Amino acid sequence: MRVNVTLACTECGERNYITKKNKRNNPERIEMNKFCSRDNKQTLHRETK
Repeated sequence: MRVNVTLACTECGERNYITKKNKRNNPERIEMNKFCSRDNKQTLHRETK
C-alpha cells in the first residue's frame, strides 16, 4: 500500500521532494515543513496529484 508522492512548495510551487506514504493509514494529502532552495527558507510543502 506504500506509494511515492511528490511534495510541492506552497509559496513558489516548485516540486522539491519525493517521499513515500501508506495510503491506508494516511488517505488525505500530507503536509510537511521542508527547506525550499528557491525561497532559501523552510516552507510548507503539500502533496501534489
